[in-house]
Amino acid sequence: MTVGRRVTGYDRAMPKTTTTKQNDILARFTELGHEALNRLSDVPGGSKLVDMMNESKTRLDDMQKKLRGLDELEKRVAKLEQQVGVTTKPAAKKKPAAPKPAVPKPPPEA
Repeated sequence: MTVGRRVTGYDRAMPKTTTTKQNDILARFTELGHEALNRLSDVPGGSKLVDMMNESKTRLDDMQKKLRGLDELEKRVAKLEQQVGVTTKPAAKKKPAAPKPAVPKPPPEA
């Protein structure tokens, strides 16, 4: 919408400039991160830290694979539980014993 020479409302050019700025910032941040990691290996004990970080990444990947397998196992267990529940129906309830007829007491002998 234009009023005279003045533009009001949404400017379609705005997102392009913001995206470009964000990409520049992210690119710079990435470069700094790479530089920091390269310098870290030069610091005493830094190489151990880098090795530990790489090893932890590998361990996390392995753990994720195992956790994905757990979902399938849980489904299988649930299915087996249902099958066991169907095959082992509860035993029929016992009917209470019928009351015994009262036995007459013999008359007292006197």
